[in-house]
Amino acid sequence: MSLVAQSRTVSAQIRGPLERGDLPGLYARICAQLAATHGGTLVCDVAPVVIDAVAVEALARLRLGARRHGCRVLIVNAPAELGDLIRLFGLEEVLALAA
Repeated sequence: MSLVAQSRTVSAQIRGPLERGDLPGLYARICAQLAATHGGTLVCDVAPVVIDAVAVEALARLRLGARRHGCRVLIVNAPAELGDLIRLFGLEEVLALAA
């Protein structure tokens, strides 16, 4: 994962296959950046991530963390398979994908 904070935007590129054990650290690193950008935006580039249930769980956790910090989430470069999985889990209103 690469993480860049600029002004009120935190950009995160989430890579690889994720394991559930990776999620607490990912959440902690991104939330630490979000704490400094209250009311800002978290941009998650998911192009390099392996699309599976753990990836959807990671995005849902990050969405919750962003909400707790008053930030919004923008998910970019999402493959169609991610949108399908998000809809399957009924999270399309929570995890909106950028067009």
